[in-house]
Amino acid sequence: MHLALWVKYDGTAYHGFQTQPHVRTVQQVMEEAIARLTGDAVRICGAGRTDAGVHARKQVVHCSVNSRVPIDRWCAAINAHLPNDIVVWNAFAVTQSFHARKSAVHKTYVYTLYNAPFPDPVHARTQWHISRRLNERAMNEAAERIVGEHDFSSFCAAGTGTRTRVRQVMRAAVDAAVSADGIGRTIQCTFTGNGFLYNMVRIVVGTLVHIGSELRAVEDITEIIEARDRMRAGPTAPPHGLMLWDVAYEAGT
Repeated sequence: MHLALWVKYDGTAYHGFQTQPHVRTVQQVMEEAIARLTGDAVRICGAGRTDAGVHARKQVVHCSVNSRVPIDRWCAAINAHLPNDIVVWNAFAVTQSFHARKSAVHKTYVYTLYNAPFPDPVHARTQWHISRRLNERAMNEAAERIVGEHDFSSFCAAGTGTRTRVRQVMRAAVDAAVSADGIGRTIQCTFTGNGFLYNMVRIVVGTLVHIGSELRAVEDITEIIEARDRMRAGPTAPPHGLMLWDVAYEAGT
């Protein structure tokens, strides 16, 4: 049976999604859980290779298993073998041609900021605390300027060996509201694209925070894109504010 699983996780305790030697990863823990459930060694493939400390609301993985567990029982069965910070919340039988990463049409990431004088310990694992007041309107105006197909070399970690750094961003928006505690502002930076470079979203957010802090102008974002130079962009935002929010596929996939 070829399966697609929707997974959410708190990435705090993991060295990213993808299996690596000598460190604990989401993929490693999931493969161990599936092995305990089915009795077979199974390799899974994820839609996105989230970095250490990055979270997921809807990571999608696929795998092939020999199992008598009915598809409508798979979530409960696998969750019984997973730690509390990883949860499978949907499971589908898919065709052999389905590939969690290659079949994806686009992905959405959300980066969350907590803008208040003091940090919020309740959400400290999932929000980047910024104490200085941010200009949300300027951040949104700058974000809108990255929409489209561009060479995003300026927003790519140095040394990344990809064939091309051209990506299409369909949506980039900054939305803010009074935080749940009523003390500060929760700012969500949402990005939807056909693919993202290594650290791309975090570097864009770091640049937007500079613009929101009025250390740079809104217009600078266009010049940064055109420069294709990582040194022209802002800092890399910390990983804990980032979440893989959604992975979309063609209807009927």
